[in-house]
Amino acid sequence: MTDPCHSGGYEWIIKFHLTGKSVEQFIDLNAENLASEHICCAISDKKCADSYQAKKDWLKRVFVDGYVFRRLDARAKVFIEYGPAENAWVPITAPNYLNVNCFWVSGKYKKNGYGKALLQAAITDAETQGKKGLVTVVGTKKFHFMSDTKWLLRQGFKEVEHISSGFSLLALSFEGQLENISFNECVRTGECPDKEGIVVYYSNRCPFAEFHAKESLVETAAKRNLPLKVIKLRTMKEAQQAPSPATIFSLFLDGKFKTTDLSVCMDSRYDKVMAKLG
Repeated sequence: MTDPCHSGGYEWIIKFHLTGKSVEQFIDLNAENLASEHICCAISDKKCADSYQAKKDWLKRVFVDGYVFRRLDARAKVFIEYGPAENAWVPITAPNYLNVNCFWVSGKYKKNGYGKALLQAAITDAETQGKKGLVTVVGTKKFHFMSDTKWLLRQGFKEVEHISSGFSLLALSFEGQLENISFNECVRTGECPDKEGIVVYYSNRCPFAEFHAKESLVETAAKRNLPLKVIKLRTMKEAQQAPSPATIFSLFLDGKFKTTDLSVCMDSRYDKVMAKLG
């Protein structure tokens, strides 16, 4: 992979060669091109159109804080999102690190070097900005809407700490030191303040979350006579004080964290998902 090079404005073009394939391109989305470019998820899911636009509106807000959305220049789900950890919509503390949010390579694009190329581009950005490294929140086991823990560990990330609700905080430190990195206190109990029924926390970090939290889950909870409270994280401060590190979507039942799986909102999936959780 060659060094990243500016192509004007805030956009970067990163070219690399894949064995037996032509040169592909990654692009960075920004305030100027966001309206005309797709954001990978929910490309053809019409029922999530409003949530899709809400994600774009959220991106406009965080671009000013140094947020990066880098994706393959194709109609594909191959992308990485990251920004300064101080401005992360995640309840962590990691001064002078970049926090990696969504990082996804799907379908036929797997095992072609895209993931390593995207990660290397983020590492290069961190080095250029004088950061100490990268951090990210994952599951101690596979969680929906979170990166592959085992793969990141193979790339040199180290676990800083894990909490009882099943989340792990990983760091890739350029200095080899894992100091002053932690989850915020608000997530350590694995519980939320409301102790009755279903409680969901979500943000517009995901183009699916709002639709399913406000539409699908309302019907699902009503059919089961379960009390429901849906809490939207509208600001960075609210997200940094949330009771779960999964600020895209987290479902609690009777006060205890249960899942990040958005499909639990659907009537056809709720019982199956919850039964697996025990």
